[in-house]
Amino acid sequence: MSATAAATNVQVLSGKAMEAFEKYYADDVVMQENSDEPRKGKAVNRKAEEEFFASVEAWHGGSVKASAVNGDVSFSEWEMDITFKGGKRVKMSQVAVRHWKNGKVVNERFFYDKGAH
Repeated sequence: MSATAAATNVQVLSGKAMEAFEKYYADDVVMQENSDEPRKGKAVNRKAEEEFFASVEAWHGGSVKASAVNGDVSFSEWEMDITFKGGKRVKMSQVAVRHWKNGKVVNERFFYDKGAH
């Protein structure tokens, strides 16, 4: 599972986040931003991901600073430098926690400072 978690991160960093989403996320995936209401199902989450990427004007860089796997849970610490449409450039740090089942992400939650987004 650690190889699959790492492969997912590599795809995201190489600009293939939606390809990773299609390949590694379960049809019934639940995704959540901080303590916001969870989004349930692949179609709803696909739309949210597409809307996020459509709001980005420029990707200046990103990296995974640390990652770990414990059983069926993977953790990754991200840093991203992006400019949103309208000109707001932000350097953002977040932690992604993914729960896996049968090689697919069934739950993903992001933790970050909403003021930076």
